[in-house]
Amino acid sequence: MNEPDCNTIFSMLSEYVDQSLPPATCEEFERHIKDCATCVAFVESLRKSVRLCRDYRSEAEVPDISPAVKQSLKEAYERMVASREKALEPE
Repeated sequence: MNEPDCNTIFSMLSEYVDQSLPPATCEEFERHIKDCATCVAFVESLRKSVRLCRDYRSEAEVPDISPAVKQSLKEAYERMVASREKALEPE
């Protein structure tokens, strides 16, 4: 890889953050990233997102949904699907 541009960095960023790229490619990334504020911000954002996802622990119990609420949700979903299907019908 020669002188990666931001699009190249963005397309391979997950592999970079996961440390699954070859060392030489990582070195080229790091050379580019250290001088590119946009890439620095993007890398830090991705690292933070990955860290937050890995650290997430749901502590709240999921409450049971009453049959009436389930039925209401089902009806709302069916109305939404019917509305979309109608919108796609040719005139």
